[in-house]
Amino acid sequence: MIGRLVHRYRWAVPYVLMAPGLLWLVAFFVVPMVPMILFSISEGTVNTGIVQPPDVWAIGNYPEVVVKFQDNVRNSLVFGALATTLCFAIGYPLAYAIAFRGGRYKNLLLFLVIAPFFTSFLIRTISWKVILGNDGPFLAVVRDALHLVPANFSVMGTPLAVVSGLTYQLLPFMVLPLYVSLEKVDIRLIEAARDLYAGPWRPRGTAIGAALGGALAIALMVGLRYADPGDPSGLVAAGGAALVGGLLGGLVAHFLVTEAFVRVVFPLSLPGVFAASILTFIPAVGDYVNADLLGVSPNNQMIGNVIQNRYLFQTDYPVASALSFILMGAILLAIALYAKVLGTEELTGGRA
Repeated sequence: MIGRLVHRYRWAVPYVLMAPGLLWLVAFFVVPMVPMILFSISEGTVNTGIVQPPDVWAIGNYPEVVVKFQDNVRNSLVFGALATTLCFAIGYPLAYAIAFRGGRYKNLLLFLVIAPFFTSFLIRTISWKVILGNDGPFLAVVRDALHLVPANFSVMGTPLAVVSGLTYQLLPFMVLPLYVSLEKVDIRLIEAARDLYAGPWRPRGTAIGAALGGALAIALMVGLRYADPGDPSGLVAAGGAALVGGLLGGLVAHFLVTEAFVRVVFPLSLPGVFAASILTFIPAVGDYVNADLLGVSPNNQMIGNVIQNRYLFQTDYPVASALSFILMGAILLAIALYAKVLGTEELTGGRA
């Protein structure tokens, strides 16, 4: 009886299986968004009294908060993008090494990747605050021992501290999806590529690696505010960073990157790159703990800090709700553009 029903209505089986998850999303995501939408087009605060539609339609909340908090929105997007880029630069080689060189130690290495999650997020952030402090081990080496930075150089209260904290906290979210994607790559395809003379990626790879390394260095210098494009000294700093980044990128591409990796491994791992980037970028943009504890200065506050303050302290629900939807829209737009460039056919079951 049940078998006949399943066979007769087999078109409905996927929807039945999806029903619990869809109901969960509706109950805990869609329904709570309804009052937030109403708040975002309302006026007033909890203390003064919130006037909601249809009495008032405060559509002007959206352009007003974009203009008023544009620096915070920019900080969120820039810090999130830099943290995601650094996580990828660190996480991809790590995931590659675990997948192809881990051997019998794969489980141990994966455990070490997620080991920080056994400690509270707040404790880890405070520990990072100690590491980057003026008397911490980082400056003790860079400033006091190697004299690479001036004596008055400080990390705390700078974008570098915020991005460093975000990168540390979110690195496992980048490594694990990349590892899963790389683990699926058939090693015989790599061997076949080598048999077809897909050897060292030179000299073109060296030039591309140098260009990418230089571009990443300039982006880091500008994003971390160590190089102002309108300041001559900033241009000099950006040029020096581009030189160092280009040299490192060229060396990595010259000695470590092969055509087999470029033509086989990396294209097959693109679904993991897409998933890992999303899992890293979204929490990075919405984070406020790292900016609060490591950024210190109001100039380093992200949009999450403003939303938290408006919701919990100023009870300004309309502005906080409008900011929340603007942040969500910016994230969805960035993901849509990223998906358009990278493609998601394999993630959705289409052609790779």
